[in-house]
Amino acid sequence: MSQTELILLQRVEHLGQMGDLVRVKPGYARNFLLPQGKALRANAQNRQRFDTERAQLEAQNIKRREEAERLSERMHGLSVVIIRQAGDSGGLYGSVTPRDIALATTEAGLTVSRQQVELDQPIKLLGLHDARVILHPEVSITVTVNVARSAEEAERQARGETIAAEEDEYVFESGEELAEEETTDEAPAA
Repeated sequence: MSQTELILLQRVEHLGQMGDLVRVKPGYARNFLLPQGKALRANAQNRQRFDTERAQLEAQNIKRREEAERLSERMHGLSVVIIRQAGDSGGLYGSVTPRDIALATTEAGLTVSRQQVELDQPIKLLGLHDARVILHPEVSITVTVNVARSAEEAERQARGETIAAEEDEYVFESGEELAEEETTDEAPAA
């Protein structure tokens, strides 16, 4: 099995730190690390170039990390609401994707791309879910994603109420309460 040797230009999760020499599969190098500028091929010319630019790269990395840390402090505890159609059992018709979360997060004031949003598993149910937003290879925040059928349902979920099959009961009970109030309003007038 052939491997490609690379010099990392920044920290890559589960692989290494800036300046590390790593061996990866050719496809990972060709399709991800090299095009995104995260690594250089480890030949004599690139090693020499990295050694001369190392201080500058580390300074840029520190500056970007500090900016990301300030941003993460400002956006700590960020929660976004995503409205979706769902069945009676709470299962979504489709799923919430990293792209949806990136759009909602951007509308909430934190501009991120879908590549920065990391989900453990696809979101296919109503409720509160956590998504990790990577601001820098060394800094990430957790965003709470509130998936609901309507804005008022999202508010109820945020307060901690459970929503699912009881949705129909809630509407029915509200209808009964309204009918009782109307009769009480009419009684004093008579």
